[in-house]
Amino acid sequence: MTARTYNVLFLCTGNTARSILAEGILRKDGAGRFNAFSAGSQPKGTVNPLAIKVLGAHDYPTDGYRSKSWDEYAQPNAPVMDFVITVCDSAAGEACPLWPGHPSIAHWGIEDPAGVKGSDMDKEQAFEQAFRFLKNRIGTFLNLPLTSLDQFAIGTRLREIGHLEGASTGATIENAPQST
Repeated sequence: MTARTYNVLFLCTGNTARSILAEGILRKDGAGRFNAFSAGSQPKGTVNPLAIKVLGAHDYPTDGYRSKSWDEYAQPNAPVMDFVITVCDSAAGEACPLWPGHPSIAHWGIEDPAGVKGSDMDKEQAFEQAFRFLKNRIGTFLNLPLTSLDQFAIGTRLREIGHLEGASTGATIENAPQST
């Protein structure tokens, strides 16, 4: 029996930093089991160079990223998502498109490393911290027994992952979009 490959979409407002980091981490760590995608509700059109730098520093892929709209994944010809995970509080509070296939949806808020003021070292440290928090959450996600859990249990576990160390202080689980 061939193992199923799951599609995961990470969402953020600008699709320049956190969602890109999450896509890169899952692209490598979940290879063969997961297809990773990222998008934004209001994409800025460029990927933050520090996101690429941090991914590369940890031997993660640094090519193929682009800041794009979540509308691409709501189209009829788009890959059907199994999971949609918001990684910024503002995206979690926005009305998302209707996703074909009724994916499990959760919020894993991480403070925006691109919003850090200070020296270049301060900014890079913020990206490193976001990377560590996302890697921890994605590692926990990868260890879920997806084939033995029903959709409700998966949704519950995904939301629990969003409360792991590094959770942003903005949107709470009650504000996050829920599966339908």
